[in-house]
Amino acid sequence: MEKKKVCIVGGGAAGMIAAIMAARNHAAVTVLEHNEKTGKKLLATGNGRCNLTNEKLEKSCYHSEQPKILWNVLQNFSFEQTLDFFKEIGIYPVSKNGYFYPSSMQASSVQELLEMEARFLKVKIKCKEHVKEIKISDTKESPKFSVVTDTWQYPADAVILACGSCASEIDGADGSGYTLAKQLGLKVINPLPALVPLKGKGNYFSKWAGTRIYGKIQLQAEQKTLQTEEGELQLTDYGVSGIPVFQLSALAAKLLQKQRSVTLLIDFLPDFTKKELEELFLKRNELCPYKTTKELCIGLIPKKLIEVLADKKTEISSLAEKIKAFPVEIVGTKPFSNAQVCQGGVSLEEISPETMECKKIPNLYLAGELLDADGICGGYNLQWAWSSGACAGKEAALW
Repeated sequence: MEKKKVCIVGGGAAGMIAAIMAARNHAAVTVLEHNEKTGKKLLATGNGRCNLTNEKLEKSCYHSEQPKILWNVLQNFSFEQTLDFFKEIGIYPVSKNGYFYPSSMQASSVQELLEMEARFLKVKIKCKEHVKEIKISDTKESPKFSVVTDTWQYPADAVILACGSCASEIDGADGSGYTLAKQLGLKVINPLPALVPLKGKGNYFSKWAGTRIYGKIQLQAEQKTLQTEEGELQLTDYGVSGIPVFQLSALAAKLLQKQRSVTLLIDFLPDFTKKELEELFLKRNELCPYKTTKELCIGLIPKKLIEVLADKKTEISSLAEKIKAFPVEIVGTKPFSNAQVCQGGVSLEEISPETMECKKIPNLYLAGELLDADGICGGYNLQWAWSSGACAGKEAALW
């Protein structure tokens, strides 16, 4: 029986697992990758350690305009199946409080082993190939495809779009997949940065730039708290960053797009109530009556932050209030190049969640970050790539 020709646009996480699954199911697979090598964005994940997945997979960890479809896709290739897959190709997954990494703690291990497995299965990997257009024959029931690049046209019986988003500063993260999807008549929800630092309004940011501090943050719109996060914050010369900020940045971006007033309320000492903090300052003042209120902060909070929170005339009650609820008016996010992922993308209404096949165009499949699905930090976005890519690859191989 003749092998089905499957062409995959994109050699990232979703594209490579799709290639392996399609080849395992006896397809003749070609991967077209824009960059000079596969998995460039994968190499940067988890600070170069590659957080493969997370054992705590819950619906609340993901965002989409179609959350039920997203969740159905994740069931097609589960957390357990993901771990089994990586063990099969040579990764030894280890858990760090439920966050799974390769034992080597090197993202390069994941990239190398995915490519080794694909090449063993006779997958053709063509790098530096930028796809400009996907032509479809007039046969509606069983269309044939021609994937057009700058230099060639690749014939295919099935195509998988796994070309990622415009997030990341890595070359090739240009959002060209959205253009291809629109050319094919698919609905694309306006992409916005997610898992991204936030920019604030004010002239004090240069004073606290470079400070790291454990804190609690509340995202507010019109004085209503919508999301709360806690963890290490990075105070920057433009605003705030750090994992807690990333976790609520998607919501902040959406609110700003709707021209809502957005404020980040920061608690720099979440272990104290305001009353307890005032009592602490009074006690410190009793022990060292020669100190100003500003000087009472030394040894309690970082020095650069003191310059923002207090001066010689600041009273204890006012200082405690600022420490417990410091408002930062949010005016924007950093650009896509500073984002780890995008929110938005091709609507999940366009695909069948059981197969990842496009409802409008038979034998066209979609996977990965190109779709309207994004997760919080912690391996969730890679799990989406593995689940959607594995399913698309397996199904695309079937006649």
